[in-house]
Amino acid sequence: MAKKKQEGYLSAREARRISRENRRITNGFEKQRKRKNVPEEEYLTRMHDANNSVEFDDLHTYFFTDAGTVKAVDGVSFDVPIGKTVGVVGESGCGKSVTSLSLMQLLQRPQGQVVSGQIRLNLGDKAYDVTKAPNEVLQKLRGNYVSMIFQEPMTALNPVFRIGEQINEVIELHDGEGKSAEDIKGRTIELLKMVGIANSEGVYSMFPHELSGGMRQRVVIAMALACNPKVIIADEPTTALDVTIQAQILDILRQLKDRINSSIMFITHDLGVIAEMADYVVVMYAGRIVEKGTADDIFHHPAHPYTIGLMASKPVVGKKIDKLYSIPGKVPNPINMPNYCYFKDRCEMCVEGCEGAYPEMISLSDTHKVSCYRYYGKEGE
Repeated sequence: MAKKKQEGYLSAREARRISRENRRITNGFEKQRKRKNVPEEEYLTRMHDANNSVEFDDLHTYFFTDAGTVKAVDGVSFDVPIGKTVGVVGESGCGKSVTSLSLMQLLQRPQGQVVSGQIRLNLGDKAYDVTKAPNEVLQKLRGNYVSMIFQEPMTALNPVFRIGEQINEVIELHDGEGKSAEDIKGRTIELLKMVGIANSEGVYSMFPHELSGGMRQRVVIAMALACNPKVIIADEPTTALDVTIQAQILDILRQLKDRINSSIMFITHDLGVIAEMADYVVVMYAGRIVEKGTADDIFHHPAHPYTIGLMASKPVVGKKIDKLYSIPGKVPNPINMPNYCYFKDRCEMCVEGCEGAYPEMISLSDTHKVSCYRYYGKEGE
């Protein structure tokens, strides 16, 4: 661990040493990533379960900063089954978005790198490990097999291009072979209608600033669905919207998922949205999964103290209280994580053994798993 001064700042010498070491590490990753003519055998893999669209297996994604290494995703493993919605929940900074960006390989490089682990993507007749796939292969996977609905549509859309041009570009790039300009325009207008935009011809020639927040979000969803992807990553797609528009967007996502039989990885901190949308739920805290299971497991039988705290902090219709519950304390420093359970210093349910090493994931049932010392010796109960 880098030695710090009392006031909490690194010395110039220590910062230079960390910076040199980071460049050495990231240059190695970048050199591997930018290779040309990589044989397919290097990134060809096999799904553990053919019914899954994506399998995250012990994924580690780090950011090599001048203050030290941030373990943003630290050993995450979960599956996204075909045709199902998996909700990924947790407070800000827990690693939800970085997990999805690792799948898309859109991390802020060279600082952000997938250090180890596998992300197996099911292409139907074969499977690729996207962490080992070179850039030219990833370019063909994005859009065609995996697409992302970004959190803030105003920053996802380019303000100087018309809506039609931006959606056309996606189709031209990923699915434009043998299509004329008229075919592509027709497909774009069809997509705009599909996401509930009545005046699709008019919106086609508008700029992003001429649309409301809900309309922009629909446009971003249309872009994500342009090539009928097998996996849709929805990164808090309703956070900036009011409740009525939020309900409409969720309805659109549900209908479109069923229409094209794709899987959704739904990232949010809104438990109400997860309860409505998700078949399976993954709860993340400080870069690790603390609990995962079916929506029924998580909402009716929450096991981890963090999950219980999240449930207690949401308002309940018809129940009058003076003050909403909030989990005490704060998330540990990501550069200097403790060598015990990351939630221990905030936990109100500690038991004997919590001082030990980080708890392993144990099974409470076939579908329900939790990482907590409170359940040691109670597997399968």
